[in-house]
Amino acid sequence: MIAALRSALDRTPMRLYAAGMVSANAIGAVIVFVLARFVLPLPVGSEEILSDRNYLAFFVYLPVAITIGIGLGLRVAAPLIRWLHTGGTPTDETAIAVVRLPLRQLGVHVLLWALGVAVFVSVNASAGAALSIIVAIAVSFGGLATCSLGYLVAERTLRPITAAVLEVGAVTDSAALGVRLRVVLIWVLSTAIPVLGLGLIGLGRLIDTVIPPDVDLSPAMVSLSAVALVVGFGGMFLVGRSVSDPLQQVSSAMQRVEAGATDTRVDVYDASEIGRLQNGFNKMVVGLDERERLRSLFGRHVGHDVAQRALASAPRLGGESRTVAVLFIDLVGSTAMAERESAEAVVDLLNRFFAVVVEHGERHGGFVNKFEGDAALLIFGAPVDHPDPATAALRTARTLAVALAADGGFEIGIGVTYGSVIAGNIGAESRFEYTVIGDTVNQAARLTDLAKDDPDTDVLTSSIVLDHASDDERSHWTTGETVTLRGRSTPTTLAAPVRHL
Repeated sequence: MIAALRSALDRTPMRLYAAGMVSANAIGAVIVFVLARFVLPLPVGSEEILSDRNYLAFFVYLPVAITIGIGLGLRVAAPLIRWLHTGGTPTDETAIAVVRLPLRQLGVHVLLWALGVAVFVSVNASAGAALSIIVAIAVSFGGLATCSLGYLVAERTLRPITAAVLEVGAVTDSAALGVRLRVVLIWVLSTAIPVLGLGLIGLGRLIDTVIPPDVDLSPAMVSLSAVALVVGFGGMFLVGRSVSDPLQQVSSAMQRVEAGATDTRVDVYDASEIGRLQNGFNKMVVGLDERERLRSLFGRHVGHDVAQRALASAPRLGGESRTVAVLFIDLVGSTAMAERESAEAVVDLLNRFFAVVVEHGERHGGFVNKFEGDAALLIFGAPVDHPDPATAALRTARTLAVALAADGGFEIGIGVTYGSVIAGNIGAESRFEYTVIGDTVNQAARLTDLAKDDPDTDVLTSSIVLDHASDDERSHWTTGETVTLRGRSTPTTLAAPVRHL
């Protein structure tokens, strides 16, 4: 992954970065030429001197500046270049070098253009202070444009590389220029200093030391104002984009997370407050993703209703009396099958069996409370209230028996009861589960045992359940004999689905 990433980075961002630095300096040079040749008011008699001396200085200084610029540029980017060449995981030195590269490149530009100001002022010193000041203003304007645009272009073109190194390791806040300082820096370079230059020209006119009184300053002031506005707008536009782009990125990512895409991540390509925002968003989404997986896993283990209840309020030991319908279902012959079949075959059979049980139970609003070997306990009316638990349990029993008979001919026993139970968290403070206990549950298990041994039916309930069911559901059942279930002292009138008669 790192190798492929390095290859892509080597082809695109570094080339864009180099092209951006060349373009920024070219724009600065054009600004200097236009200002010095056509805009700024020159002292009388200095036009030819300006052309001859400065053209010569330009062609001498240009290769020197290029050599110094390339040398310093390679030096400040050396850790990054070594990483792109050798590969591997980027070191802290590489990460810091990448994050600080725009600022260090800004320092290189400041040095080169300050040296340029010194060179051209020296070249024109013999022509008088007035010409030297005009030249200094022109070169300074070009340098400021180069510094502003160069910093912002470097920061933008290096984003993919910054994202790559920040993905591997964190960088301290001190390694990057904060958003506030960036805005102030660009404002100073692209707006404050150009406006100060305009003020100095006006001041020079007032004291008659630089600009003669008969020189019309209107073209110069308009042109310099236009340059200041264009460069200032470009600088503030780019620095604004450097803030708005990641905010828009995070905003769009938040919308995807709200839509359920908890695997959403954003690229972290900044080590300032913006990078902390991006990194914080990613950590937040990781936490949400983990919580969602835990919620899903929790729901599969204990049931989604119990999971929702536990997440909504702090679970505690204890229970409450609830009137519910209980459905107990047991698979016949699974013990014998386990002796003659492989473990994989038994597990596959049980999974197919329980899949049908869960599907039909949840379809009618039942809660699959637990799986016990080859048996399952379904509750209607807890932990979530059910409008008609008796009807739902009876209907589930009927449809479940038909479905299991059609799906592989499962031999089963189903018992359905209705009554009061204690529903709640049972166990210890460190480990408990939600369940229901009481005579109603025991009676359902006894009815299931009878149904397993009954040659005429595989589903049994009691007349009490029918008394609490709807008229339509009762029409599907018929009452039979009265028996005394094991462990009970009172007789129970049995009922079975009509289809078994």
